[in-house]
Amino acid sequence: MSTITIAPNDRLFVLTGAGISAESGLPTFRAEDGLWAGFRVEDVCTPDAWRRDPAGVWAFYSSRRAQGQKANPNPAHIALAELEAEIPGRFFLCTQNVDDLHDRAGSKNLIHMHGELAKSRCERECGRPPVEDRAVYASLGEVARCACGARLRPHIVFFGEIPLEMPRIEREISRATMMIVVGTSGSVYPAAGFVHWARQSGAKTVYIGPEPPLNAAAFTHIVEGKAGEVLPGLFHVQP
Repeated sequence: MSTITIAPNDRLFVLTGAGISAESGLPTFRAEDGLWAGFRVEDVCTPDAWRRDPAGVWAFYSSRRAQGQKANPNPAHIALAELEAEIPGRFFLCTQNVDDLHDRAGSKNLIHMHGELAKSRCERECGRPPVEDRAVYASLGEVARCACGARLRPHIVFFGEIPLEMPRIEREISRATMMIVVGTSGSVYPAAGFVHWARQSGAKTVYIGPEPPLNAAAFTHIVEGKAGEVLPGLFHVQP
């Protein structure tokens, strides 16, 4: 596939995963030298881990914040932001990533279904919205408190918790005529099932990444290659 044509009546749902951020130098879940190397998921990214050892969880996410602040959007992030600007009102971006690279690239109609690294929220879920928080904490005693008095926790969807804004995601998939998936393994649910929902609605489904995902059979088109090399110039928007 040399180009992807976007017709005047097309609505795009774009899903991105760790692969797009890996091209900015951030580690992925799956790589041998990736994010979870040296850590057990149960120790840093579950509700039980938070209850047992909030200091350890904050130390882990503080290190991720420090790492994320050194990364910059790559050509793939920028290409998606430019595409959104070209077809306003017909583009929706859902990312599994907790970094802010899409935000900094200029994406607007965007949700982070697994939370945002640069925000914190009340551990008691008191109803107050998440707050921007880019601090790198050296100890638990430095972590700010919610206005209700409870400790703040990272605004991250831990394993075992429900991803954010699922009703909106389902609505956007049902409206889409084209789904573009970039840099995901096809192994993490519910996101790995989105392509099946799109196919049921009759949408064209396109995967972009260095290798086919585990759910490759669900895609109508697969474009192999690095997202930062493939995405710029891939789309042809019909007037």
